[in-house]
Amino acid sequence: MPNTASAKKRLRQNEKRRLHNRSAKSNMRTLIRKVREAVESGERETAQSEFRAAQKKIDQASAKNLIHKNAAARTKSRLVKMVKSIG
Repeated sequence: MPNTASAKKRLRQNEKRRLHNRSAKSNMRTLIRKVREAVESGERETAQSEFRAAQKKIDQASAKNLIHKNAAARTKSRLVKMVKSIG
């Protein structure tokens, strides 16, 4: 347990940030899953619109260091490849 006032404040801030980051990452993963589901069902327009939303979230997560920038680029690359594969 924290002993000083500054350590107590830091604990409160860390908890608040942890919950916010967890929510943001979960939201990002949900959008990625929606793209994959749309691709699997063969819905081209849905997949493209879902990809645009997911791409924005991935970029935001990368900018806030929730995920590494290379991981963001890799994920977007794989998603766009999936979307383009719909025939």
